[in-house]
Amino acid sequence: MRKILLATTAAVAALSLAACSQKTQDATEAAASSAADDMGSYATQAADSVDNMGDAMKGAANDAGAAASDATDDVQDAAANAASDAEKAANDAANEMADHTDGNPNTN
Repeated sequence: MRKILLATTAAVAALSLAACSQKTQDATEAAASSAADDMGSYATQAADSVDNMGDAMKGAANDAGAAASDATDDVQDAAANAASDAEKAANDAANEMADHTDGNPNTN
């Protein structure tokens, strides 16, 4: 009877260890699967962030290009205005001289 009791106890212990091992295996598998899902999610978020950063950089480059173009236009307009003002001032000076002289360089 003692042998039967020992054998039964050993069998119950073996089944308990086997069941515990299966539970541990299932828990480990679930944790690994969850970690893999999390890593996939993080990788997707990182890729989205890189895409968003690329879009922002492209927008900033476009804005910088537009600002440079506007600045070039402003400089061209300012140069044209300065040239026009200089021409007007020269004409005014010539007219002022003509008003005070007879136009003959020998008599003035």
